Amino acid sequence: MTKSSRNVSQRLGSFQQVETIANGFAIKTSFAQVHITSYSDKIIRVHAFRDVAHNHSYAVELDPFGDLQKDESKSHLLFSTESVKVEFSKDSSTFRFLNFAGEVINADDEGFGISWIGEQITNYKVLQKDEKFIGLGEKTGPLNRRGKAYQHWNTDQYAYDKGTDPLYCSTPFYIGLHSGLYYGIFLDNSFRSNFNFGASNDRFSSFSVDSGDLNYYFIYGETIAEVIENYTALTGRMPLPPIWSIGYQQCRYSYYPDKEVLSLANTFQEKQIPGDVIVLDIHYMENFKIFTWDKEHFKNPKEMIHALREKGFHVVVMCDPGIKIEEGYEPYESGLEDDVFVKYPDGTYYSGEVWPGWCHFPDFTDSKAREWWKNKLHIYTDIEIDGFWNDMNEIATWGNALPELIEFEFDGNRTTTREARNVYGMLMSKSTYDGAKALLNGKRPFNLTRAGFSGIQRYAAVWTGDNVASDEHLMLGIRLVNSMGLAGITFAGYDVGGFVGNASEYLFARWIQVGAFTPFFRGHSMVNSRDSEPWSYGEEVEEISRNFIRLRYLLMPYLYSCFYESSQTGMPVARTLAINYPEASQVYEKAYQQQFLFGPSMLVIPVESTKEFAKVYLPEGKWYNFFTDEPENGNSEKLVEASIEIIPIYIKESAILPMVPEVGLNTSQLGEILELHVYQGEINNSFELYNDDGNTFDYEKGHYHKRLLTYTPSSSVLEISEASGSLKPDFQTLRVCLHGFDLKAVENNGRNLNLSYMDYRYIQPISNFDPIGSPGGDFKLKDLPYIEEPYGNEAISFTIINN
Repeated sequence: MTKSSRNVSQRLGSFQQVETIANGFAIKTSFAQVHITSYSDKIIRVHAFRDVAHNHSYAVELDPFGDLQKDESKSHLLFSTESVKVEFSKDSSTFRFLNFAGEVINADDEGFGISWIGEQITNYKVLQKDEKFIGLGEKTGPLNRRGKAYQHWNTDQYAYDKGTDPLYCSTPFYIGLHSGLYYGIFLDNSFRSNFNFGASNDRFSSFSVDSGDLNYYFIYGETIAEVIENYTALTGRMPLPPIWSIGYQQCRYSYYPDKEVLSLANTFQEKQIPGDVIVLDIHYMENFKIFTWDKEHFKNPKEMIHALREKGFHVVVMCDPGIKIEEGYEPYESGLEDDVFVKYPDGTYYSGEVWPGWCHFPDFTDSKAREWWKNKLHIYTDIEIDGFWNDMNEIATWGNALPELIEFEFDGNRTTTREARNVYGMLMSKSTYDGAKALLNGKRPFNLTRAGFSGIQRYAAVWTGDNVASDEHLMLGIRLVNSMGLAGITFAGYDVGGFVGNASEYLFARWIQVGAFTPFFRGHSMVNSRDSEPWSYGEEVEEISRNFIRLRYLLMPYLYSCFYESSQTGMPVARTLAINYPEASQVYEKAYQQQFLFGPSMLVIPVESTKEFAKVYLPEGKWYNFFTDEPENGNSEKLVEASIEIIPIYIKESAILPMVPEVGLNTSQLGEILELHVYQGEINNSFELYNDDGNTFDYEKGHYHKRLLTYTPSSSVLEISEASGSLKPDFQTLRVCLHGFDLKAVENNGRNLNLSYMDYRYIQPISNFDPIGSPGGDFKLKDLPYIEEPYGNEAISFTIINN
């Protein structure tokens, strides 16, 4: 008896012909077709399918760009752009990607190539010598994913551990690097997919989809940063968030009644701890029903929101997709009337049990349902709520086994859970973002989600779900956020302190210290756990928390400019060292893989709660201890003291760090002095300083203040370009603080400037506790030299004259 061919691997088959199509070429083989299309000179789409090509994508925004050229020989087809060559072997029906030096960047395994097993399609790739793999977004495990395997299938994973896979958010994009060459692969298919980077074999890496087409984009870059830039050109970039959303956010499951919420706000201000956001978890609702308020605990939500606004706090509310099946409940009744809920194949509505009880779920893959949801949001925006938190949108239901035969509209490409599940959370987030943006009269909404797919960065920030209060999760969360940054998700973070369980005093302190350098900075803990506000862990931890939350606000000009950069190029704010130092082996070692750059210049060294010393890897160049100004030579490893008051932070040579010297209670209180902290070095450096009103979309009309800051060591000149944009600067005084220089004078166009000196602290000494033993004791910079000038729009140049 002969085995059915559907049960064994079937390759593309033998080459038959090649034809020209729009922006590319179609290769026909004896078993399938492959379309090769260019989207830029460094982005090539490879689309393999059997019968009819499926081109619908929720992830890709970029249009094809037809500069692909073809040459043909007896044995090969050669497609080329200005940067990349794609070689197709007629003998093996496999692909190789090369640069113009003839180096192989990525290649199919010649024995397997693209193969089918039934509906499943897999592309097998050659494992290059010493090849490393990074990225895939929200995935546990090490930075270098070589030897590991992962799947993409959005899943509610309560209290996940260091090896749990999959998690909540799917971004099937990775970056490969070998021999000084860098590329990315984005697999644009929302069916369950699997990635194998040499797990359980020594021959190949591979990626596969359970059904649909094998549709991937090869993305080349001269650097890792360029690969990210090209990927985010393809899938979109984060819009600028409101500045208040990158301040500190405080959440709990849950704060209620309204008196407790107002007391929370008062306590932040009484204790002089900056904060911008209070988040209302599920208990603000009546019996957990979305678009309602608990009438007993929140008798007058509009009045409460107004009182919080007066104190400078914004409010973010939880939004779950489940609509309770209950007669008289308006969202249920109107959802039935408008026919917006997902259905079984027999036309009956799917019901799943979640927080409110048995629920129906809007079909966010249907424009009709998205519009219905958008119109419901006025219940919140009418009372000045401008922040939204999309949760339970994997879809999560009790039992965690969403039936796969449920049908979804998929914008005219009707399908089932198998294809729709991974994009459901992203499309819910799109509905929330688009609705809030339309209803907020020109104000930027803040939008957060747990589930998503590639492209989610266009609509929402993403947090890493129900983490655990442990040192292991502290370090895991850093790797998750850094990996999400590689996948285009800049605005990412975790629950500071851990959601599940109870943090110890020192664990919370360490988490706050690291969280201050995380793009999304929110404290959050679950019901029936200990209080987890910055003042809940005793006086010492309260002071540590105040110091590092305050430090984040001091850095707000730098941080907001980094967010702007990300909105323009896709470069993440929290950057694994693999972006800047991909060839340094230490970057991938267990001891150092959590280290990251906060923006371009700040090296952050996370420390566990049980440790008072930290192993530090300093990449090439010169680095300055942020707290003491002590210089250190790079390309070195060392053990440094890290008492509970601080974590090690280093500043890269030639850095320009925009800061403010004092902060108030929130992001609207940053004062009138702009400080530029300039660090002596031997490399040229520039930084684009950006500011706008922080709240509206007027920046799209040119209402911003932007200028280029440049430090040139050879001439020892700091240049500040003329400002562009129509926004008048908030700052009145420019203070330039000079670190590491042997100063004699500072001149402006030949005019000798008054050079002053001050004692400077980034954090305050902790009172009533033993002083730390690091140089400087309380980390006061003695006699820091600076000059002051009026801050306007005109260009200005400073010449730094050394002794």
